[in-house]
Amino acid sequence: MNTLDPTHPLSAGRTASSRLVRAYQGVRQEVTPVWFMRQAGRSLPEYRELRVGTMMLDACLDPALASEITLQPVRRHGVDAGIFFSDIVIPLRLAGVDVDIVPGKGPVMGSAVRTAEDVARLTEIDPNSLDPETFAPITEAVKLTIAELDETPLIGFAGAPFTLAAYLVEGGPSKDHIKARTLMHADPASWAKLMEWTADLTGAFLRAQVLAGASAAQLFDSWAGALSLGDYTEYVAPASTRALSHVRDLTYEVPGAEEPETRNVPIVHFGVGTGELLKAMHEVGADVVGIDYRIPLDEASRRLGHVVPLQGNIDPAMLDAPWAVLEAHVTDVLARGTDAPSHVLNLGHGVPPETDPAVLTRLVEFVHGR
Repeated sequence: MNTLDPTHPLSAGRTASSRLVRAYQGVRQEVTPVWFMRQAGRSLPEYRELRVGTMMLDACLDPALASEITLQPVRRHGVDAGIFFSDIVIPLRLAGVDVDIVPGKGPVMGSAVRTAEDVARLTEIDPNSLDPETFAPITEAVKLTIAELDETPLIGFAGAPFTLAAYLVEGGPSKDHIKARTLMHADPASWAKLMEWTADLTGAFLRAQVLAGASAAQLFDSWAGALSLGDYTEYVAPASTRALSHVRDLTYEVPGAEEPETRNVPIVHFGVGTGELLKAMHEVGADVVGIDYRIPLDEASRRLGHVVPLQGNIDPAMLDAPWAVLEAHVTDVLARGTDAPSHVLNLGHGVPPETDPAVLTRLVEFVHGR
């Protein structure tokens, strides 16, 4: 185990007793904590104004800009956590991979990784031997952010190994990820090598954020819903476990405790369309499982044995519905969330760009006022 620096927000007592951190640790809060995936930007006019003339990946790698974007929704909405503003392909860019974000399309690789030779060429870069300065823009952005957040926790952000591998093999976004799934079965050895590489790279990215001051870590597996349970368990879960091992060993001494108490940094695992994979996703080393909008929280809790803290799962489509409809939906989600040991309210995916920011602020006030 590795103990966090005494000045870390968890060790120093700034965030250890926050609603979010305690809910992630399975302690139900009197007021349900709430934050939104993709809350940093997209729907905020101040974000769009700030981003004018700056490409997405450049914004992620500008510490002052990334920090300000992370802070904007916390200031505006009064949410219980900031989520570090970044992109899942940032670790690839930092490792020297030719990747860019194409507006209206998403991450696009300079060349796809489709063969054993491609995998061998890519993995010549050892993620575990990268210069510590590789992640300097990330650690600087986190430090700037936590200084402003004070007692509000920051959640670290990283893409899961499968999602990164899928982008690399497909060369860009895909609906069915068939080329990635083909490589998985056609050349299991190359696939395993690729997954170990993406696991170590994204794991190091997440660890850098936590060591710099993030109070929790979330792994996003955007494309795991394309997999069967068998394929996930055999070809993906080991790499997700490996990625999370980079933060699984990080602990802190609970400040002010009567008896010495050590806790780990809480880890959240979220996937899209992963209702059939929930138990396996928890078992890779997560403390909390994020639930998308396709499955009710009480059913998700049942599948997880009623012992796992949950995060989710407002349907983003409801954000543009009349307030009475959204309020009833949120009330139902909160009620179903009581089936789990604890619950952090979130969306069952990300904030749509056209969402009225005032609706999100009102939603937070509604939840906090219950």
